[in-house]
Amino acid sequence: MKKKSLVLLLALAMIFTFALSACGGGGSSEESSDAGEETAVLKVVTEATFAPFESTEDGDDTIIGFDPDMMAAIAEDQGLELEWVNMEFDSLIPALQSDQGDIICAGMNKLAGDRAEKVDFGDTYFESDLMLLVTSDSDLTGIDAVTSDMKLASQIGTTGGDMVQEMQDEGKIAAGVVLNQWTDCYLQLQNGDVQGVIVDKPVGEAYLNAHSDIAKFVGDSFGDHEEFAFAVQKGNTELLDKLNAGLAELKENGTYEELVAKWFS
Repeated sequence: MKKKSLVLLLALAMIFTFALSACGGGGSSEESSDAGEETAVLKVVTEATFAPFESTEDGDDTIIGFDPDMMAAIAEDQGLELEWVNMEFDSLIPALQSDQGDIICAGMNKLAGDRAEKVDFGDTYFESDLMLLVTSDSDLTGIDAVTSDMKLASQIGTTGGDMVQEMQDEGKIAAGVVLNQWTDCYLQLQNGDVQGVIVDKPVGEAYLNAHSDIAKFVGDSFGDHEEFAFAVQKGNTELLDKLNAGLAELKENGTYEELVAKWFS
């Protein structure tokens, strides 16, 4: 009798333990489900010497500018979490292709070269043209006045960088100086190492806001019209649709115009 009672108690204990475990297991499954719904951090790669689109201040690695503000507003609207990564401009597309980044936002012209064959671009968020930046005492009147004994600078991987290289190859200038950062291009101009810098108009304007005493634009805009857009890995339509929807909402609710006024006034 005692033996039967002991067996019965053990059986009841096992049933109770199983039931408790099942309840606990349900809680773990819910927690796992909640964890699975946590927003993944998306890496936004950029090149932060392209003020006012993106730049850093002296002594601070925080990336500021129109692009970070725009992407922050899009992320808030779409429930995304972003982390910014600063790298050289010509490394941005390879970063996406090698899974080192999720989004490019760097004032990148989606119409240039074969970029659209390598990544998927979103809707245009800014339009621009190229300008020639020279020293304030320069006699140059525009890009057509540049002669074959002169040197022009621009940033590597950009439309301007491609143009100065083409001008060199065609013998229109003595050398096309293609550098990693815009700040290096401006320094070359200040030091007299080049006679001009080919730069996107809003970026050159940001430089002139602080250096109008030493530099100026000359002539009219030139080259192909540019359209800036963010980009994602080929085939990542889900993320691209979210970014486009967020951008559309920014333009609808007035946030976009506020950011334009803030950074391009």
